[in-house]
Amino acid sequence: MDKMILSRMEFYGYHGVFPEENKLGQRFYVDVELYLPLKQAGVSDHLEDTVNYAEVYEKVKELVEGRPFQLIEALAETIASRLLQTYTIIEEITVRVIKSHPPFNIIFEGVTVEIHRKRD
Repeated sequence: MDKMILSRMEFYGYHGVFPEENKLGQRFYVDVELYLPLKQAGVSDHLEDTVNYAEVYEKVKELVEGRPFQLIEALAETIASRLLQTYTIIEEITVRVIKSHPPFNIIFEGVTVEIHRKRD
């Protein structure tokens, strides 16, 4: 299966369990891997034979910058579901949501949730 990857998309959102996170917000990074057939698009050179990654970006942005989720797991699941519903050409999807500065007194580069979903 071919793959289209949107790497390290950066958004500002208000997701988290703690009220300060919902009030102050923070940066979130999202990676999306779309598994889909790309041969036809490669041969035809027509946008309608693939997924418009600018549209995908806008849909992810809308979700990350939209209503707050308590868990980044729920955000990742919503992103995966929305993209699978919108683009029937996508067979499988991997979504990574990175919260780089969780509000804890620990030193690390952040926490990442990665989910992989297949079309039923």
